[in-house]
Order: sequence, then structure tokens, then C-alpha cells
Amino acid sequence: MSPDRRLSEPHPTLATVAERAGVSRQTVSNALNNPELLREDTLARVQAVIDELGYTPNRAARQLRTRSSHLIGLRFEQAQEGTSNALMDRFVHSLVEATARTGHHILLFAGDPDDPLDGYRELLRATAVDAFVITDTYAGTAQADLLRRVGAPFVTFGRPWDEPGAAQPWVDVSGARGAELATEHLLAAAHRGIAWLGWEASSRIGEDRRSGWQAAMRAAGLDGPGVRIADNVDAARMAAHELLEGTGPDRVTGFVCASDTLGIGVLHALAERGLRPGIDVGVVGFDDSLGAQVTWPGLTSVRQPLEQVAIEIVELLHGVLSLKPVREPARMLEPTLVVRRSTQRE
Repeated sequence: MSPDRRLSEPHPTLATVAERAGVSRQTVSNALNNPELLREDTLARVQAVIDELGYTPNRAARQLRTRSSHLIGLRFEQAQEGTSNALMDRFVHSLVEATARTGHHILLFAGDPDDPLDGYRELLRATAVDAFVITDTYAGTAQADLLRRVGAPFVTFGRPWDEPGAAQPWVDVSGARGAELATEHLLAAAHRGIAWLGWEASSRIGEDRRSGWQAAMRAAGLDGPGVRIADNVDAARMAAHELLEGTGPDRVTGFVCASDTLGIGVLHALAERGLRPGIDVGVVGFDDSLGAQVTWPGLTSVRQPLEQVAIEIVELLHGVLSLKPVREPARMLEPTLVVRRSTQRE
């Protein structure tokens, strides 16, 4: 099958052959690599289906077995100006370390921000990598659709937002739980007027995090203002000024933010109003970026376990590439809270 045809038409996979022949995937693998292990009639049946479907073994999986290639493709998205989020940098570093322990290497590639498939097509035509890790699942499933169609192995960092029932292997961190932890932390510090600063409603990740703030507030019998804004420091600074204008028992004394960028914007507003972070107003960010660690006086932030995410992804990749049944293909991890002075009252 030519590369162009391979990318434009459904490509039969090992699983397709196994289903049509009524055998396991391991039996198909044996027919291709260890035919002497099969009974003659079983081997003939599998080979007939392979011929019928025009199946060609995925070269990447063969390369893994022969140890002639050790590359995992990862599209590196362009950093967003005006944000403090270094999540991707920390994740890539963790993934490089995790894959190195299995003898693999990460191949970073760039792509047109307006074309989610840019870069994938070229690597598929060249069969240059064993598998892919997809990180921008919040932007849709175009990449997953393409890789499934051509039978290329992949694992995603991020749940399949558009296809909750998708069978693809993925690892994610619960944003809802992270925002819930942040809100509970402020409630424990006697804050009652706790505002949410989040992203626009079109952000699946932002709405997931917002739901955690809402759940914690409802559990405490409270309600608070929620504002959706762009993810930049100045937008958060202006929104915080507006929210802090309130007076009375329901006035805002705490902020839970969808990102560290927004949390830093709130800290700017507090400085301009002469308010003390932690003592007068508590502020929690999300992602525990470098900005959260170095900004004054130190921003309490939800930290994602990226090191464990990388380990889980590599384990899933190993299972996918070795054609073994994948244990727990959908894995949701929990974040933790790193407490700094922006929420400490003493």
C-alpha cells in the first residue's frame, strides 16, 4: 500500500485481522513472526485473512522487536505568550527520563498551530517513529483519528474529551480534584467568599477545573462568583480588582485560579490595592509552574504528578507496541497542593 493511499483510506490493523479470522492478536502475531507455533489450519486461516485485507505489519512495532528504532514522536506546541505555564517543559523532561529507562528516545517535532495534523503526516510516511504521544487532546481528536486509521500506535496525555468512550489508552490528571483541593484549603483557612478565575467556557480543561471549585463550595453550603477570562496576567489583574470592590460579609477574600498565570495576575492586583497575600486575601494557582515558585511572596498552586504521568504513558506504550493486552488503558491520576505564602495567614 502506497504512503498516500495509507493516509487516505482505512488501514487494516492486527486487531482487524484477529477479529476477521476469529483468533487472538497474539495468534496473528505468531502467524507473522513465529508460524511454526501454530497449527497448519489456523496458520492458513490467518494468512488468508491477511491476503484478503491487504494487511501489512506495522513497521514501527517490528522495529521495536528488532531493536532497530527507539523513537517516540511528540509534537511540541508553541509556548503561549504572556503565560507562566511551564507544564509542557516539565512534562517533556519527565517523559525523556521515563523513556530513557526503556531504551527509547523522544523525537520532538513542530507543526502549524492551525493544522493539528501537520508533522504527523510526514513522520507516518517516513515510518520514522515507533509510536506517538499526543498532548493536545483538548483541541479535538484529529490526531487520534488519523493514527487509528493508519494503525499507528499512540497514547495520549489527556482524556479523549470529544469521545469519552474511546478505547485509546490515555493518562490524565483530575483538574476537578485539583480545584477542589485548592478550594478546601481556602475554606480551612476560614475564607468564605471564594471566587473562581477561569478560562472561557470553550476550554474543556478549564471547565473541568471549575467543576471542582463548584463542588467544594456547594459541599460547604456556599456560593461564590465565577469569572471566565483570557489566560493572561493583565486580564486576571483587572478581574481581581472588580471582584475585590465588594463589601460586607460576602466580600471576596479568596481566589481559586485555573492557572498560575491568573494567580499571578491576582497577586498584582493585591499589591496595587495594598492587600497582603495570605493574610488579607488567599490565592491559589494551578500547575505549580516556575512562575508560582519565584513570584513574590510565593504562590500556592496545584501540582500535577507529571513524573508519574510519564511513567504511566511509557508503560502503556510498551503494552501497545508489544501487542499485549493493555491493563487499565484509561488512567486518571490525582494532583497535590503545594502551599506557599499566598495562602498562609501567619
